[in-house]
Amino acid sequence: MNVGGGAAPSVLETLEFPAALERVAAHAAGPLGAARVRSRTPATDPAAVRDALAQVAELAALLLTDDAIRAEPVPDIDATLELLAVPGGVLEGSALAQLTVALAAARVVAGDLARLARDAPRTATLRVEPPPKALEMRLRQSLDPEGNVLDGASRDLARARQAVREARERLVRRLAAILGGLDAGDRAPDAGVTLRGGRYVIPIKSTARARVGGIVHDESATRATVFVEPAEVIELGNELRAAEAAEQREVLRVLRELSELARPHRESIARAWEMCIAFDDLCARARYAIEVNGFAPAIGSGPLTIRNGRHPLLVGGDTVVVPFDLALASDEFTVLVSGPNTGGKTVLIKAVGLLCLMAQSGIIPPIGPHSTLPVFTTWFADIGDRQSIAQSLSTFSAHVAVLRDILTRAGADSLVLLDEIGSGTDPAEGAALAGAVLRTLTRRRAVTLATSHLGALKQLATETVGVVNASLQFDAESLTPTYRLLKGLPGRSYGLAIAQRLGVPADVLAEAERALPETERALDALLAAVEQRARDLETRAQSLAAAEQRVAEEREALAARERQLVDRERDVAARARSLDREARDQARAYLLEARKTVEQALAQARAAVDEATAKEARRLVEKAIEDTDWEEAGGKAGDKAGEGGRGRGWMSLEDLRRKDESAAAPRRAPRPARPPRGGEQLTTSTTEVSLRGLRADEAEAVLIKALDDAILADLPYLRIIHGKGTGALRQLVHDLLAQDRRVARFGFAPREQGGHGVTIAEFTA
Repeated sequence: MNVGGGAAPSVLETLEFPAALERVAAHAAGPLGAARVRSRTPATDPAAVRDALAQVAELAALLLTDDAIRAEPVPDIDATLELLAVPGGVLEGSALAQLTVALAAARVVAGDLARLARDAPRTATLRVEPPPKALEMRLRQSLDPEGNVLDGASRDLARARQAVREARERLVRRLAAILGGLDAGDRAPDAGVTLRGGRYVIPIKSTARARVGGIVHDESATRATVFVEPAEVIELGNELRAAEAAEQREVLRVLRELSELARPHRESIARAWEMCIAFDDLCARARYAIEVNGFAPAIGSGPLTIRNGRHPLLVGGDTVVVPFDLALASDEFTVLVSGPNTGGKTVLIKAVGLLCLMAQSGIIPPIGPHSTLPVFTTWFADIGDRQSIAQSLSTFSAHVAVLRDILTRAGADSLVLLDEIGSGTDPAEGAALAGAVLRTLTRRRAVTLATSHLGALKQLATETVGVVNASLQFDAESLTPTYRLLKGLPGRSYGLAIAQRLGVPADVLAEAERALPETERALDALLAAVEQRARDLETRAQSLAAAEQRVAEEREALAARERQLVDRERDVAARARSLDREARDQARAYLLEARKTVEQALAQARAAVDEATAKEARRLVEKAIEDTDWEEAGGKAGDKAGEGGRGRGWMSLEDLRRKDESAAAPRRAPRPARPPRGGEQLTTSTTEVSLRGLRADEAEAVLIKALDDAILADLPYLRIIHGKGTGALRQLVHDLLAQDRRVARFGFAPREQGGHGVTIAEFTA
């Protein structure tokens, strides 16, 4: 039994592929999208498989952050499209109503795909241009959701329906009058105007039939009541029939018109409809990938490697699924899984086959990242009881027939799954046949997964290159399976241990153990020792992992503590800078207040103090304010302001008098001004730069060099002379200073030192 190109239902059914597809189809928005999922079969072109999985992975990644992306369900309009292909064919109202729904869905999907063009370009390739919206609007204006033609579809239809209503009202009124004029004994109980055979009639007792006259259209089951159309209303009934016929002719004309309107867009409608179904199929596969936490495998880029694999039919159920890892080396082709019953061996090999089938069908299966799947062109599976009474085949004969087919067809691109190979006959002969089959498949490089209880096969891996043993872990103490796959280690059968637990007498078990060949007992003892060693190593690995986790947590705690300390130091530094600014601002405020006081005092002492003395006093106060602005520890200046009632740069009236006396003395060479910071004096050429008369590009270069030189010289500030002029040069200076992170703040110089023609830039401490 093989599947490739087409799909052999026997293999797909054996691996439960249809059931897996049903899990995916449940995520579709509409029945057509679900049907598209169910129809998926494995492709054999590696490029096509890669593209399909990449498209699913792309959309799944987008759905994780934008769950609003939805497919639109569409009705089945296949028959409608076929009729549109027939010239002159007229669609019924219900078919046109479904077409309207499909057009609306196509417009929405096309819009969504257009918006996905940037974030999901692979998904956006599904987009086709939908039919013109005018067609959809015309259909909506003409039909209700059930396909009934609306009065507004045409003026003639509106008039025809008005005529029908009027004719019906005349007829019903006349019949009601006739019925009301009959004797009570002639009328049927609860009599009223009704409809029989498309004609309006009145119910009367059969005994009054001759007296009323007219045409009898029906009678009751007991024949006690007859439904009569009186002769005098027959013409009114005919008028109603004529009006209804005119209405139907107009309805048919409208349907023909709408059909002809849609016919030129048949191909566009078909493509848009297909787009909706394909997008629904893709969305279903993407949502399934998210549900099972699946990752797109690499395709055809290496040997079979499954990480964190889970059986698709067990994911999401009540059963706790134990994931498995299976990685083959480049020279490994056959995996022989051994171990006791109920260990999950059959589930394992079916899971591997099903995961590969799903991936080649464009579905991301429940596997983890870093998985690699080859592309198989043929599939073989011999799983379950093959006994056939009809064909007079025993279980062993049926298995041999399957093996014959596999050996005839399997090759390098085949996946072969063999459950309990060699069973059903003498163990020695079964093991010999199974070994020969597995060696043959290995030489052909067919990827083969086989399960077996035969002890002789466990030595095959040591004798044949390309064959590896594997087992599903079994708890030796509780004698229960753990379902963990262990590659490279054959499994023990635990047959006698299980028999002992189930109550088989000890003497019987002892005799059975003595009957075991020495090689079997030795192998079982060796495997037991290896299993114990593996458990010890696993326990140690868990302890080391726990210790590493504790170390990592402690390291993270220390790092967090370090970050807290750094943040606290940063906060303290920021607070210190804030206090420093507050102190300098306070000192400046004191000096400004002092200047006002001096001005007032000078105004009162004009007679005693000459103008030169006043200017000198004003200069000293301005200098004190400037020194306070550039004082690095401005808070200290503020503190000193509280000592003796004056701050740094403050000068009392007595000091002014002494200064005035010294001014009368012979002039000496002026001493350099006190440097703003440190003890080293600075020349004007290093603390001041002039940009007057320069072009913008020249001024920018000069200013940048002056800033660099001032920073290198560890100067606290730089005076920049730019003049007032048009303000362009001043704006250039301010823009450059605002962008330079080395500049803490800047502003215009005091009025006496140049005002708005000079900018002072203070550097970051």
